[in-house]
Amino acid sequence: MWSNQQLCQSARTLMAAKSIIRSKQAAEAVDGTLTEVVCTVFNDYIFVVVTQYGKMGTLISVTPHSVENEISKPTFSTKILMGKDEPLIHVYAKHLVTFVSEESGNKPVLLALALKDANVDSIKSIKQLIQSCRLW
Repeated sequence: MWSNQQLCQSARTLMAAKSIIRSKQAAEAVDGTLTEVVCTVFNDYIFVVVTQYGKMGTLISVTPHSVENEISKPTFSTKILMGKDEPLIHVYAKHLVTFVSEESGNKPVLLALALKDANVDSIKSIKQLIQSCRLW
């Protein structure tokens, strides 16, 4: 049998574990299409989901790289982990979440992207929607 003290300690441990992962979501119409964003912060990376289909779509890793003894901003590489590997997907990914990495102390970002029709204006609107979910 567990004592009351052990049960209380277990409950505190579970509550502390829940606070390790923080998440925030937002939704709005972008060019007439419902666009949902979910941002989740983990200890070692940030996960951002942007969807107009209600599913994850293409999974992209956006990783910062800094040169030792350089005070300039890091460069970012993108890698498609799952889904369509098209040049514009890399451009969208960098434009949408580079600021997330920079503002979070250069954490890598995992981006799930499922867009119907993207253009310059819609990407700007989606970036603002991501900014509204700021947890980092």
